[in-house]
Amino acid sequence: MDFSYSNEDRLLTVYLTEEIDQHTAEKVRRKIDDEIERFIPRKVIFDFDNISFMDSSGIGMVLGRYKLAKMLGGDFEIINVNKSIKRIFEMSGVTRIIMTREKNNIKIEEKQGIINEKIQKNFNEEEEDEGII
Repeated sequence: MDFSYSNEDRLLTVYLTEEIDQHTAEKVRRKIDDEIERFIPRKVIFDFDNISFMDSSGIGMVLGRYKLAKMLGGDFEIINVNKSIKRIFEMSGVTRIIMTREKNNIKIEEKQGIINEKIQKNFNEEEEDEGII
């Protein structure tokens, strides 16, 4: 498991790298709690890109970190979820309270964001040329 913290954005990203089951959930839980309490981030992101298996103890681990982040005034998001883990989150109701994005959706959203930025830039340039701004 790796962590990335952006001080500028107060964004803590947790890159999970192992299976999340009964044996690993407690260890992961302690490490993540330490990082959340140390940085008190504005947003916590769990990156599930390298997770191939998760059981019900993983759901408990995720919900507990969500509650901790919310209690400290932050937001929480889960990204890069494969289809089988997303199904677990859907069946347990996690997706109703936590923003969860699949791998393909992130790429689409990033492309849409780039397109929106280009459109806005062109629009602003046209307004400047016409003397509106």
